[in-house]
Amino acid sequence: MADSQIRERLNGLVAPLRAATKPAAPRERVTSALGGRKVITAGLENNLWTDFYHNAMTATWPTFFGVLAAVFLCLNLLFATIFMLGGEPIANARPGSFWDLFFFSVETTSTVGYGDMHPQTIYGHSVATIENFVGMVLLAVMTGLVFARFSRPRARLIFARNPVVTVHNGVPTLKFRLANARNNFITEANAKLWVLASNVTTEGVRLVGFKPMRLLKSENPVFALSWTLFHPIDQHSQLYGLSAQEIETSEMNFVVSITGLDETSSQIVHARQTFAAQDLKIGHEFVDIHSTDEDGSRRVDYSKIHDTRPLEPQHAAGMELIGASVGGRADPP
Repeated sequence: MADSQIRERLNGLVAPLRAATKPAAPRERVTSALGGRKVITAGLENNLWTDFYHNAMTATWPTFFGVLAAVFLCLNLLFATIFMLGGEPIANARPGSFWDLFFFSVETTSTVGYGDMHPQTIYGHSVATIENFVGMVLLAVMTGLVFARFSRPRARLIFARNPVVTVHNGVPTLKFRLANARNNFITEANAKLWVLASNVTTEGVRLVGFKPMRLLKSENPVFALSWTLFHPIDQHSQLYGLSAQEIETSEMNFVVSITGLDETSSQIVHARQTFAAQDLKIGHEFVDIHSTDEDGSRRVDYSKIHDTRPLEPQHAAGMELIGASVGGRADPP
């Protein structure tokens, strides 16, 4: 292979690496926001190495393994090209055979070493030594990333798609239902509810921020099957005094976060779910997922976790104006 061809191939392999390490010009990026709305961010540098660990942990599994395979392939193509620059540095490799050098590079990087090919010059030994070091570092990084992705503690919780606004103990109440899909125990589980809404100050400045919403029972000593969260819509609620139409047309978003100790892994697990105001079903209630068999066994039907039904007419009378049953009207949040 001519020197010009070798240089051309080497430049072609190095160019993508240079492009990846070069800071990219700030450009717009569309990200997913709360409640399914899109947010366009601008002014941030988009570089592979800017947040390498975060990118590796958040990529999908096909993308993750695809990138690893591409890096492995490009690395061996690069070292095969470097071996070509040394004449015939590898014993038993066919003269001028790029693919023999490529597969020798694969054997070196993976530390397999079948033995039929081996370095026979100082140049070959030097390149093989460098490649061996790079291969060990790459293998360590790959092993660490794969282990980190597999070992991340995650709670497998199912959230009902539509929270409901119903009546509980005579008070309009916002309810969220969730279930533990693993059927194990999450001890000392804690739930928090936040609303993301806009606010206009006395100076006329519009601010958007999170506000905590009170839950009647925010702690669960043993979360094993299902859990329903209750937010009373009273004078202290951000929803107090709002009509159903005002809620449905608002830009409010509700965030439910759960933390607890997973007894199986003995690790703290987290789960979060976001609901838009349009997801609320006002004047509905959850269909019961619990039942008891004739022999006294308790049955939980998770297939009904998302099911709701309209309230009985006598209970739905006060749902047009949320909080009407306890008086007054409050300003929208």
